[in-house]
Amino acid sequence: MNSNPTVSDQTQKGSDTDSGFIARAVPAIADLGADTWTACLGEDQKNDNPFVSYAFLHALEAADCVGPTETGWLPQHIALDDETGTTVAIAPTYAKLHSRGEFVFDHAWADASHRLGHSYYPKLQVAVPFTPVPGPRLFVRSDQDKPQMQTLLASALVTLTQRIEASSAHVTFLDESTWHRLGDLGFLKRIDQQFHWPNNNYGAFEDFLAGLSSRKRKTIRKERRQARQSGVVFRTLRGDEITQTDWDTFFAFYLDTGDRKWGDPYLNRAFFTSLGETLGDACVLMLAKDGDTAIAGALHLVGGDCLYGRYWGCAQYHPFLHFELCYYQAMDFAIEHGLARVEAGAQGEHKLLRGYMPTPTYSAHWIADPKLRAAIARHLTQERRDVLRSVKMLSDFGPYKKTSEEGTNT
Repeated sequence: MNSNPTVSDQTQKGSDTDSGFIARAVPAIADLGADTWTACLGEDQKNDNPFVSYAFLHALEAADCVGPTETGWLPQHIALDDETGTTVAIAPTYAKLHSRGEFVFDHAWADASHRLGHSYYPKLQVAVPFTPVPGPRLFVRSDQDKPQMQTLLASALVTLTQRIEASSAHVTFLDESTWHRLGDLGFLKRIDQQFHWPNNNYGAFEDFLAGLSSRKRKTIRKERRQARQSGVVFRTLRGDEITQTDWDTFFAFYLDTGDRKWGDPYLNRAFFTSLGETLGDACVLMLAKDGDTAIAGALHLVGGDCLYGRYWGCAQYHPFLHFELCYYQAMDFAIEHGLARVEAGAQGEHKLLRGYMPTPTYSAHWIADPKLRAAIARHLTQERRDVLRSVKMLSDFGPYKKTSEEGTNT
């Protein structure tokens, strides 16, 4: 990659897919435009997942969170054009110089590649940067044959990988149906898990608690009380209720968390301003306040029937403050607004005892080197079994009441 710093110069030219469509790599989402991007999301996705929206992905590029070489995320969005020049399918694609900000961890794969004498970077990534939120990754206009267009996008992704001499191509946090389709096309299939909270038509938080075992119910009530013991109060702001001062405050929390977790936060202040301006009511900022001073905050995004928890940070430690802001307040919001679920980000088995249930997530991988591919394929076969076994085991261990063989609740 260092010898070819301008990947886009090599890949912008379209290539014929032998089907009448032209595939090209686009080095900036603005070159496609909001109308084209939104049209390719299809009618069923326009208002569903905010992270694949033009607004969110453009905000990342406009704020230089992705794009400059030092970020390690170089946009190479794959676009498929028909014979009239109309873009009919898109995949949000990036040339990657490292494996940070993906949340599908392939560092062992990189080590194995180096031991085989090959560089693992650059690689291609079809993803939403820094965002482990499941959703569509291969977008097709509603008036097109979706399986055919997704097959052509996958072929174009492999062709681009070979053209820039990348080691691999990865489609991460994609929907299950596309995962199966890519598996049929020769991509390696990987499974992981997250924890999502299902809103079972609760009228109030107490209705949710009523469905838990007695011990778990008492634990959650105790945690919520202790989060408020020192006089902390909670306020939820949405859309234009969030001022620039609020964004400044939250960004300071975000920086503190980033510094402690990974040392170099991925997002900058300009990104959050753009997010607030373009996504509007999709932005939900929950603040914990000690008097007039905000001491912690959690940012969520609303999309379709889901509340997505994204970023959190604090300036003061209080027992269970994180659980209250990131989990319980989110559940309250989902109940109040009739949202079907809360997705609270990657990992975290501690979420299980708070009602967040294990849910499989999916990724698909194309590996150029045959030896590396064979080794990874063997590993993934066992890993899939282990993850599915873990999902079942953790589901059985969840906090909800169980019905015994005698028909009584325990």
